[in-house]
Amino acid sequence: MSHANDYLQRTLNILQQATILLTEDEQQRIEIATFGLPDYPVSGLQLLTYVNSPRYCAKELVLFPGQTCPEHLHPPFAGTPGKQETFRCRWGEVWLFVDDNSLAQSDGNMACRVPEGSEAWYTCTGYVLLRLGEQYTIAPNTRHWFQAGKSGAVVSEFSSESRDELDIFTDPRVNRLA
Repeated sequence: MSHANDYLQRTLNILQQATILLTEDEQQRIEIATFGLPDYPVSGLQLLTYVNSPRYCAKELVLFPGQTCPEHLHPPFAGTPGKQETFRCRWGEVWLFVDDNSLAQSDGNMACRVPEGSEAWYTCTGYVLLRLGEQYTIAPNTRHWFQAGKSGAVVSEFSSESRDELDIFTDPRVNRLA
């Protein structure tokens, strides 16, 4: 698949498998996030923002099988501590790596793998494997990255205000708004 419409259709198929119904307007607002990286869809994310205001934000994140969202953090802005977000797995499974020493630590022998050639840009080793119905809250200004399991994943994100243009990525090649 090399065209945006193909990736959009693939995203809609996963949402249908997850029994998440979208309006026509919502389907048209799905964002294909390549992060400006050359290996999309290995690295990337498909998302729908339902609402984003100064008080709260709700999104649906869709990951293809084994797809990885690059490591990043949400820094403080406009007098806030940065975005706090809760990820709730709605379908499939997702490996969530967080700069959190209270989590299990990766020993390198896991089912998921950092995208080839990008190993230097993935530094978080604490992880949680989220399965259907499980959730984890990421503190503001905390590095994290995530990768879908072998079937892909749908994750509902509930957060404070999202300011994607302010996100700080570990990999200097990333352009979030590309």
